[in-house]
Amino acid sequence: QVQLVESGGGLVQAGGSLRLSCVTSGRTFSNYAMGWFRQAPGKEREFVAAIRRNGGSTAYAESVKGRFTISRYNAKNTVYLQMNVLKPEDTAVYYCAARTVARSGSSYAIEGYDYWGQGTQVTVSS
Repeated sequence: QVQLVESGGGLVQAGGSLRLSCVTSGRTFSNYAMGWFRQAPGKEREFVAAIRRNGGSTAYAESVKGRFTISRYNAKNTVYLQMNVLKPEDTAVYYCAARTVARSGSSYAIEGYDYWGQGTQVTVSS
């Protein structure tokens, strides 16, 4: 079992920045590919970004490309999401997720992940 705990959310003005962190525990962090998803009120949870186990490859949703950066520090069992030039439409609960090697499905989809955190709220005011 893997536990994931997000932090770093909050209220920020449009154009501002936040850095989310997700600390994992319970298993070897470097065994997992990691992803960030978000869910706005009344909407489905959607893919934001993903990073491979060794951090060598990343992927982003078109809506955040060029503004958000996913990274990981395996020695600290932590994955980050640096969010710059935030927009009101980025307002959502942000979730990190862990994907095992054996997991089937796309890393862009909810079904592609085995473990989830509880989420952290990000609110961007206009």
